[in-house]
Amino acid sequence: MDERQLRILRELGELGSVTAVAEALLVTPSAISQQLRLLQRSIPVPLTERQGRRLVLTDAGQALADAAVEVESALARARHAVEEFAGRPDGEVSVAAFHSAGAAFFPLLLRGLAGPGAPTVALADEDVPQEDFPRLTRAYDLVLAHRLVHAPPWPRTVTVTTLLHEPLDVAMPAGHPLAAKRRVTPRDVADLPWITVHDGFPVMATIEAIAAAAGRRLHLAHRINEFAVVAEAVAAGGGIALMPRWTMRPHPALVLRPLSGVQATRDIDVLCRPERTARKAVRTVLAELRRAARTIQGEETP
Repeated sequence: MDERQLRILRELGELGSVTAVAEALLVTPSAISQQLRLLQRSIPVPLTERQGRRLVLTDAGQALADAAVEVESALARARHAVEEFAGRPDGEVSVAAFHSAGAAFFPLLLRGLAGPGAPTVALADEDVPQEDFPRLTRAYDLVLAHRLVHAPPWPRTVTVTTLLHEPLDVAMPAGHPLAAKRRVTPRDVADLPWITVHDGFPVMATIEAIAAAAGRRLHLAHRINEFAVVAEAVAAGGGIALMPRWTMRPHPALVLRPLSGVQATRDIDVLCRPERTARKAVRTVLAELRRAARTIQGEETP
C-alpha cells in the first residue's frame, strides 16, 4: 500500500462513491478503481463491498481508512519538518576541496560566513585523482574539484558549478634565464628538469601535452602534489613546474610565465548531488564560493 491508495480509501469512506472521489481528486473513476484493486491485493480481508450501486467500506476498510488519517498526519508533519530544514538559512554545510583550492577558498568562505544566521561550514581537504571527485559528493554537501579543460566532463549524476577557468603558468626562480621572456613555449622548457604531480592527477595531462608539442619526453625530476611544497622546491633550484595563476599565493623567489602552444587551463568546479541544493544553507555557501572566486580572480576586493 502507499499514501495515495490510503487517501483514496479515506475519501471513499467520506464521499461514498468512486465517482465522487474521482471528482475530488481530479482523476478518472477507472483510475480510482485501479488503485483500490492494487490496495486490496496487499490486504487479506475485503476493504469494500457493494450496497446496491454504491461501493462502501467494510469494517476492515473503515479501520484502515481511520488509520490513513494518522498516516497522512504523520507524513504532513514529516514534510513540514523537511521543508523547515530545507528552508533554514543556518545549519551545517560540509565542503571538501583539493589543497590549492582549499588554501584559496577556505579563508574567504570562513570570513564571508562569519555573520549571525549564516551556515556553519565543516571544511575538509581531499587530494584525489580527478575521476574520484564525484564519489566525494556522497560524503560532502559541496566538493571543489579541478579538471583540465580538454578532459572528459563530469558525470551527469552530479550538478556542476564552475568557479574559475584558471591558467596554469610555468613557475621558475626569479633569476632563471627564461624569466626575462614574457611567455615561454614547450621547446623553451622541454630540456629542463620538472617538478610535477603524481600520475592520475589533472596537471599530468598538460605535462604530457608539453612533451608532445616539444617532440620529446620531459625529465620529471620530482613528484609532488602540494603546490606550496612545489613552490619551495622550485625556489631551491629543483626544477620548473606548472603552477595555478590565481589560487596560489605569490612566492617572492618565483616568477610565473604563461605557456604558449599548449592549452594549459584548469576548471575549478563545485560538484554536488542535485538534492543537496534543496537546502537554503547549501545554496548560501555556494553563492559565497562564487563571490570568493571573483575575489580570487581580482574582480572583487575581499
